[in-house]
Amino acid sequence: MSAGSAVEVDATGVRCPIPVSRLAETIATVEIGTLVALRATDPSSRVDVPVWCRLQRHRLQAVEEQGDGWRYLVVRSH
Repeated sequence: MSAGSAVEVDATGVRCPIPVSRLAETIATVEIGTLVALRATDPSSRVDVPVWCRLQRHRLQAVEEQGDGWRYLVVRSH
């Protein structure tokens, strides 16, 4: 699946824990193997998202810097 066909989650302009909460809510609604792209501007997301992915056993495929934030590409694993 390409990043262009990812389910997009916008968490720009909000602080911890909202970016991870929005990611978790979305991951729960998509099929296994679906790519979810989370956009976040909170610097805490640089730690929070990878830790959440590891704890929840979802695959963090990539982290892309974008302007004043980041785009996290996460694949639902289970």
